[in-house]
Amino acid sequence: MLRSRRLEVVLTLEERKEQEALERMGEARKLVEQQREQVNNLNQYQQEYRDQIRNSQQGVVDVRRLQSWQAFIAQLDQVIAQQQKQLGQAEKVFDARRAEWQQAYERKRGMEKYIETCRQQEQREQDLNEQKLADEAAGRAFVRRRR
Repeated sequence: MLRSRRLEVVLTLEERKEQEALERMGEARKLVEQQREQVNNLNQYQQEYRDQIRNSQQGVVDVRRLQSWQAFIAQLDQVIAQQQKQLGQAEKVFDARRAEWQQAYERKRGMEKYIETCRQQEQREQDLNEQKLADEAAGRAFVRRRR
């Protein structure tokens, strides 16, 4: 069996690993997008809440009510900070998954190139063997004609 054919089994494994890495990267990307959307939604909610407070402060506002608004906004700040931290972690996971995929892709491409090199070498060897057989046949025919 030719070397290039035997190496195709390895290439199949590398392709499978690359596909799995690509899927893991896609899942990590989805998580980043979800986390980012959550941060955006929280920021938007906080801004709407602040606008609502501003609009309702047209007249006199009870101190307790003002304190409860400020406490709620402080809680939202904490939730947003926590969500941003989760987003940062999700981005780190995504970066790691992307690096894993890149490595798997490079290994697969390297194997493809190596198999192609082997095929070219095998083709050259086959061409040389065919040329050698043709030369030998021509030599025998020449000898037969001379006799």
